[in-house]
Amino acid sequence: MLENLSDKDKKAFLLIRNRIVHEGTSPTLQEVNAVTGGKSPRSAVLVINRLIDAGLVRKFGKKLKLADQRTPSEASVFTVRIPLVGSVACGTPLLAQENVEAFIPVSTALAKRGSKYFLLRAQGDSMNEAGIEDGNILLVRQQDTADNGQKVVALIDDEATVKLFERTDSAVILRPKSTNKKHVPIILTDNCKIQGTVVAVLPPDLY
Repeated sequence: MLENLSDKDKKAFLLIRNRIVHEGTSPTLQEVNAVTGGKSPRSAVLVINRLIDAGLVRKFGKKLKLADQRTPSEASVFTVRIPLVGSVACGTPLLAQENVEAFIPVSTALAKRGSKYFLLRAQGDSMNEAGIEDGNILLVRQQDTADNGQKVVALIDDEATVKLFERTDSAVILRPKSTNKKHVPIILTDNCKIQGTVVAVLPPDLY
């Protein structure tokens, strides 16, 4: 959906998404105009309406929310600090201290209480048809199992990879979903360690 937006609408959506994810609030019309070059409140309203029509945001009174989040009455305004994992060195655990670049506050509407999460920066284009572009930050719920079709973070020989999970009677298959045909499925038996499932894809400019 983002590819169909104009540049100024994309800037407005990134502003709205970052503000909701980090602070649980909506930007003002003046703040929307500041990133789009709009000159009046009406200009900002038109931009927001286009984002609503595109199915990216929803409006509740004067507040905005992301289309895939709960309503404000259900959602919490609290945030939790989630570790952003950088490049993973071979032989070190994914969440080892030396791999953590920063702690980023994420709304508990996304990182729900009762589960543990980490953030991982995607590399490459092996999942671009699944909405994961190079540089995107992935919110990952820690778990060691997955259902078929889920996007997982798996460790293979101590290196992390993000793929679609599939279990058969005799093997685990990690499938790419990419426009780049060089990426092929990875077939494993007992040396696949699931680290978690991807629950949200966030913009690369969070950190």
